[in-house]
Amino acid sequence: MTDASPADSDPTLLSAAGLGRAIAARRLSPVEAMEALLARIARLDPRLRAYVEVYADDARLAAEGADRAIRSGHAVGPLHGVPVALKDLIDVEGRVTTGGSHTLRERRATATATIAKRLIAQGMILIGKTHTVEFALGGWGTNRRMGTPLNPWDPDHPRAPGGSSSGSGVAVASRMAPWAIGTDTGGSVRLPASFCGITGLKVTVGRVSTHGVLPLSTTLDTPGPMARTVEDVALLYGVMQGPDPLDPNTRGIAPADPMPSLDRGVRGLRLGRMPAAEREGVAAEMLVAYDRALDKLERLGAEIVDVALPFRFVDFVNASAILHAEAYFHNGAVAEDFSAPLDEDVRARILSGASISARDYLRTRRLQQDMKRALDRAFVGLDALLTPTTETPAPRLDAVDQAVMPSRFTRFGNFLDLCALALPSGFSAEGLPLSLQIVCRGYEEATALRVGQAYQQATDWHLRLPPV
Repeated sequence: MTDASPADSDPTLLSAAGLGRAIAARRLSPVEAMEALLARIARLDPRLRAYVEVYADDARLAAEGADRAIRSGHAVGPLHGVPVALKDLIDVEGRVTTGGSHTLRERRATATATIAKRLIAQGMILIGKTHTVEFALGGWGTNRRMGTPLNPWDPDHPRAPGGSSSGSGVAVASRMAPWAIGTDTGGSVRLPASFCGITGLKVTVGRVSTHGVLPLSTTLDTPGPMARTVEDVALLYGVMQGPDPLDPNTRGIAPADPMPSLDRGVRGLRLGRMPAAEREGVAAEMLVAYDRALDKLERLGAEIVDVALPFRFVDFVNASAILHAEAYFHNGAVAEDFSAPLDEDVRARILSGASISARDYLRTRRLQQDMKRALDRAFVGLDALLTPTTETPAPRLDAVDQAVMPSRFTRFGNFLDLCALALPSGFSAEGLPLSLQIVCRGYEEATALRVGQAYQQATDWHLRLPPV
């Protein structure tokens, strides 16, 4: 895809990086880009329901201001005038942040989250807030109270968008946002990336500030970028990450992760194939796409090696003492008020944390450290581990079982404090996206992005668009 031709007719076809280049070169104004985006939102969002709120008037004013600044030679950087959407967990002063819950529908933020400030400082324009599973506690993307965004890849049957960053996934996939911010506590960036056919990065705890983000689990929460390409994800990650004196988790890491060199290829890298036993229960089409992706990376020069892991991925789906205990700490009072209008499945998940003792919690924290060390030993000589992102493509909403989570391949990354990139790897016979996950050690986001970029440069799955 070139940056010039789509911009002439429809700016929403451009990647975020492409928008930035077109705006900087004055082939496209921020006003034109914003109007095209708002028109698409007005046409599609009443059906797809990606947004909780669209800041149309303020976004137009900001676009006009960006246009004047750029034309007068006062551009603040290469992303000045590029729109961005925020998950409805991220505070913007004076705006409502509901966390996907009717119980917080009157909650106006008194300050702006660090990540939102960093986006604004680069000249990016906030489009609005996107839907989330209530309190971000669910992997399918459903929200009975506030509305479930619809996966744009199936116009005939409502399908799960993936959660909890459901609205961000749908907005990006349907070109109602060039990119968006999500959060990932057990897979909540990667699951919607898989189901919606986009690219999403789960960062290491401490890479990106959570100050001003409604908490689910302060031990596991990680905000992350969601976009259609690895290039865009890397750009947004570069803006978001870095130490923040308001977030103690970001202290003690390197001052900032330098913008990774994406175009180094994969020659010489050793990439791990998941154990054969982990193929059980994975849809045949997902496995075909997975094997094909490994073959492609091998042809690009990577060495694909078998890996013996000290655990099964399914072990982590129920290793939730940390998540549920901390979710109960943050949201237990609301969940215990049975007059409060909560999704009953979410209420049950929150209340499950009430029975977790301090002994169980601390035992799980010790297990976490033990398993990190065991994984470090398994990762010796390995640059990344490759898995499918989900076991299946997006299921129909009427087939979703709320008692089962789709996080088999994602939750271990949070528990063991790894980073991981999810990106499209093919399509099912029904035309639904399939997804590859690239998992790296903590603080090795640059490696995950490097592998993902090499894969996307050699394939076109990420360029395909849903029928909306």
